[in-house]
Amino acid sequence: MSDLHFLELLELTELIHAGKLSPVEVVQDQLQRIETVDATISSYVAVSADSALQAAREAEAEIKAGKIKGPLHGAPVAVKDLCWTTDAPTAAGTVVRAGFMADEDATVVRRLREAGAILLGKLALTEGAYTDHHPDIAAPKNPWGHAHWVGASSSGSGAAAAAGLCYAAIGTDTGGSIRFPSGANGITGLKGSWGRVSRHGVFALAPTMDHVGPMVRSARDAAAVMAAIAGADEQDPTALLAPVPDYLTETGKGVKGLRLGIDAQWLSDVDGPAGAVLDEVKRIAGQLGMELVEVKFPDSRQIVMDWFPQCGSEVAVEHEQTYPSRQAEYGPSLAGLIELGRGTSGLDYQKLVLRRLDFTGRVRRVFEDVDLLLAPVQGFSAPTCEWMAGLGVNVETVRRLHQYTSPFDSSGNPTITLPGGFTKEGLPIGFQFIAGHLKEDLLLRAGVAYQQETDWHRKHPKI
Repeated sequence: MSDLHFLELLELTELIHAGKLSPVEVVQDQLQRIETVDATISSYVAVSADSALQAAREAEAEIKAGKIKGPLHGAPVAVKDLCWTTDAPTAAGTVVRAGFMADEDATVVRRLREAGAILLGKLALTEGAYTDHHPDIAAPKNPWGHAHWVGASSSGSGAAAAAGLCYAAIGTDTGGSIRFPSGANGITGLKGSWGRVSRHGVFALAPTMDHVGPMVRSARDAAAVMAAIAGADEQDPTALLAPVPDYLTETGKGVKGLRLGIDAQWLSDVDGPAGAVLDEVKRIAGQLGMELVEVKFPDSRQIVMDWFPQCGSEVAVEHEQTYPSRQAEYGPSLAGLIELGRGTSGLDYQKLVLRRLDFTGRVRRVFEDVDLLLAPVQGFSAPTCEWMAGLGVNVETVRRLHQYTSPFDSSGNPTITLPGGFTKEGLPIGFQFIAGHLKEDLLLRAGVAYQQETDWHRKHPKI
């Protein structure tokens, strides 16, 4: 089958469950594509070929016997190399953790395996899941154009899902790390409410803001993966206890009557291409029967800047066993964040906590009046790698990069990122819907409805 590698996950497993495709043949196809295509993209840091083929043989036997575990059964997937696995090391994009072998799978990995998904390997990321890749480790390339930003920190997850090197990827998001690479690579990414997916066995950046979620080719695929990985976990007491809905069934409810919040002033800080995407989303939302409601989003400028010392303080704790004792093995970006955290006083940290609580409450009030909120991923479309390399010298530009992402890690609100168009150079542009606490079902309903009216998610890089 031509372009087998670009099928959506649910399209693939429908064919597998009907006996029209073999899980073994699909895994072999994926491994061959990784060997050839990933030589130039560098999205994988470890490929578990032997265990993937063994899992594929087991899945094939189970499916032939009529023991189908669910919609993920037989689908090859990959996970960000923050997630512990017993069949490959977990280095977290660092040198200091190189060679770490876990004695158990992360909960998210275990749940994927239990759902019948086949793990192909581990995907590259920035050092420690912060902004930059370690200087000694190859950074993934954007399959749409190597000169353009691939997104951070789930860079390998975004590149692999876009390039047809897995049918679903797991990413994490602390300041935008599911949303940036989803937007940059033209895929769909779901960041659930904080605690919706267990973080057990996932190396932390900043635990109070870390989110785990799927990066896939469609909102329906996101619904299927989220249903498999979400839920309470005895090994992670911060995982939410709320029951997990049947997200796939929920997507069939449509969006007629849902209220979409628009803050025109908040959305004005975007470039022309991103603004055009938002205008088209508003048009389609109205066409689908959503009610567009004017809202006033809380001033987020301070909370965006607070994110850095807040994150730095938490990451300093996470790395205190190796920093500063092994400081020479750290790249400058992560080391700088740790130093920022170590230099934050207790008094200043408490002020961060209080401002974050205040902001979270104000965001909660927004969703008293609307069901969803519209936002870009970032205000400037498809930045080049060269431009991003100079980002740190301009505080205002750093704020603009984070203004639509990190506030929702601070507040813990769920978001979905969807492809919404392209620049004139042919680079993807994404946008976000944001929802209230535990309202992932509304995000997925909106994502599926939008993708039934558009085909941006069916566009793929020519590689």
